[in-house]
Amino acid sequence: MPACELCAQAGGDVLWRDAKCRVVLVADPDYAGFCRVIWSTHVKEMTDLAAADQAHCMRVVLAVERAVRNVLAPHKINLAAFGNVTPHLHWHVIPRNADDAHFPNPIWGERQRPAPGGLDQAARGQTRDALAAELANLL
Repeated sequence: MPACELCAQAGGDVLWRDAKCRVVLVADPDYAGFCRVIWSTHVKEMTDLAAADQAHCMRVVLAVERAVRNVLAPHKINLAAFGNVTPHLHWHVIPRNADDAHFPNPIWGERQRPAPGGLDQAARGQTRDALAAELANLL
């Protein structure tokens, strides 16, 4: 089995972390505010965790959803825990807007239109900082 990329690297810009998991901002030019909650130890499924750890993970996922909603006010939030390609427990928290490139399809589906335009580096940094501050307040 190849090395796990989520064990070997952060997976994005770290916004928040504790001993059990980390929240990262994904470098996706089409989806500002796309975050992942990544469990620190290598497990594949939520049911691999003890009940207290399951609750902790979901508390963090829901705090990330709230932070993204508070900072970016998207039309909708998508939550997903696939792990088909990377079998390491992680949740995707994806802000969606009616004019995004894939809406109403999943972001991994067929594009419906050109992306409305990504964030420049300064705006990405502002989004990163605002999300990190909001997570610090919520967690």
